[in-house]
Amino acid sequence: MSEATLRDRTEAAPLTEDQAFEHLASRSFLPVAPARVGAEVEWHLTSPADRRRRIDPESVRALLGVRDALPRRTRLTFEPGGALELSTRPAPLRTCHDDLETDRARVTAALAAEGLELLGLGLDPIRLPRRVVRNPRYQAMEELFDQDGRAGRWMMANTASVQVCLDTGLDLPGPHGLAARWDLAHRLAPVLIAAFANSPLRRGEPSLWRSTRQHVWTAIDPTRSRPVPAGDPRESWARYALDARVMAVRGPDRWTVPRGLTFRDWLRGTGLRPPTRDDLDYHATTLFPPVRPRGRYLELRMIDAQPGPDWIVPVALAATLLDDPAAADAANAALEPLWRGAAPADLYLRAATAALRDGPIAAAALACFTAARDAQPDPVLAAALDRYTDAFVARGRTRADDLVSDQR
Repeated sequence: MSEATLRDRTEAAPLTEDQAFEHLASRSFLPVAPARVGAEVEWHLTSPADRRRRIDPESVRALLGVRDALPRRTRLTFEPGGALELSTRPAPLRTCHDDLETDRARVTAALAAEGLELLGLGLDPIRLPRRVVRNPRYQAMEELFDQDGRAGRWMMANTASVQVCLDTGLDLPGPHGLAARWDLAHRLAPVLIAAFANSPLRRGEPSLWRSTRQHVWTAIDPTRSRPVPAGDPRESWARYALDARVMAVRGPDRWTVPRGLTFRDWLRGTGLRPPTRDDLDYHATTLFPPVRPRGRYLELRMIDAQPGPDWIVPVALAATLLDDPAAADAANAALEPLWRGAAPADLYLRAATAALRDGPIAAAALACFTAARDAQPDPVLAAALDRYTDAFVARGRTRADDLVSDQR
């Protein structure tokens, strides 16, 4: 029997609960020494002449003359509501910046020639949610989220983010260790939500939130969107994934799922058929906690989309704080008072509503930005951190505050 045949049979064989737990725990965190960074950056695609218009993704592909990858090898994809996403290959931080920024500039120029633009905000400020990308995955996702209200449609069609991808770390103690990096990524989340909040507008009016995007994400199915509980990363993630609701049971004609079915329920005999390892791997891709393990890297998913070249600021901030040992120590020291006795849900709420008007969060943010700026040796990246720190963080303001002021 060939290795490929054996692998196919293993992936298609029914799973036990213990096998599923072990697979999640072992495969979701693969030790990798910190060295590379990836960025998945989204922008709303709009027409200044008609802000309510949704742009067809296929027409944009034709305009750009590409299907998948741009000249600097950034991958071009589209979100359900038509938001454009550029994703880099794993690379050193400066290479990540140069690749995506070169391709972003090319895309921006081509769109501008057709009267289109990329809007870097965490939430579409004008349009009602409408899905324009049609495929079975997004149809199943929409049906699942519709069981709990309308937040899922807003999330799918009207939110955009900067996602930072960092090497997992090693199975060792210390700042480059997997557990330490996982913990710091979670502790940094409120600072990232607050410092980059720029989505206070919804349907053209100010909301109660500085990051309405974060509010939308907390309103969808909590079994797949809340933070992974503290504890051993592998064990906590495996429990989280098994207790999350199943988004879809894939079939040849239509993807279906019994209402409220968790993967653990499915393993215990509730469902249309026994689940396989392939089902489990797919299920893991449908979970959206603020920090998500992806095998060889961690994905930070809590940051509002940023305008133009400013996408690099949260990427450089997170990468420097997690990858530089001195910066990691400084960040942990700055974040410790913020987290002392606080629940994640409370800090996330404060970060999304008050942002940098929350004194303790603002103090932690300024210390983290200062640590990253001091530790960043690349002059281009250090300058980007400097500019953002001076314009917003040092003043205790965000772009959300400026947008609200403009509405008055």
